[in-house]
Amino acid sequence: MIELHLTILAITALIGLTFSYLAITEKDLLKAVAYSAVQAIAYAIIFYLLMAPDIVLAYVAIAVGIYSALLVFIIGKTERYEVV
Repeated sequence: MIELHLTILAITALIGLTFSYLAITEKDLLKAVAYSAVQAIAYAIIFYLLMAPDIVLAYVAIAVGIYSALLVFIIGKTERYEVV
């Protein structure tokens, strides 16, 4: 059973790192916010596997909900694409 938890932990860490990289390199800011939300969900799963449910509840509410909504609102006030 421990091997399964470690495997899921490694896979979700890899998913989180991949989506973090995609969020940083993306030129479309709305896609970057979506990638950031997926990364936050992956890290929330990691916190859950590490038996920290209080951190999971706070992290999901803030990182996925409030933070993403705030960024989408701000992007709506500016331009969607990053200009280099």
